Amino acid sequence: MNGWDPQLCHSSTMEISAVDGSAELASITATLLAQLPTWFGIPEANTEYVNAACDLPGLVARADDEPVGMLLYRRHFPQASEIHLMAVAPNWHRHGIGAAMVHRLVSDLRGSGCQLLQVKTLGPSRPNAGYAATRAFYEAMGFLPLEELTTLWGNNPCLLMVMPLRP
Repeated sequence: MNGWDPQLCHSSTMEISAVDGSAELASITATLLAQLPTWFGIPEANTEYVNAACDLPGLVARADDEPVGMLLYRRHFPQASEIHLMAVAPNWHRHGIGAAMVHRLVSDLRGSGCQLLQVKTLGPSRPNAGYAATRAFYEAMGFLPLEELTTLWGNNPCLLMVMPLRP
């Protein structure tokens, strides 16, 4: 099982597949980011994310062969990885797509000996209802807040969250 619940999804044919960095993954990334201006409204950052999709490994969630979610990750060390970017089409929010991609990534990383997964998101010192929901999602997935960095992203506080990957 991919970690998704077919009862929650619009479609009975959901698939999550591993994808190496490619032009196709970059195109999927660009399409999904354009649908999420509340979270991804900085054009320069979006360009960097799309460029990263050409090189980083990722996961793509498809419903009836249509991409509805994507996740990019980076392996910093054999023991430590990072979710670089995750995006889910707005009409698929709260249907288990993000959770399914995180579960799949965690399973794959555990299988390769990784022990720690991190993610960065907007910190709580900048009130934002959308990002409060994002932080709650990651906490529900098992991530713990580690540190809020105030200089990494200029004027935007960055919350570093980590998840130990126990075998």
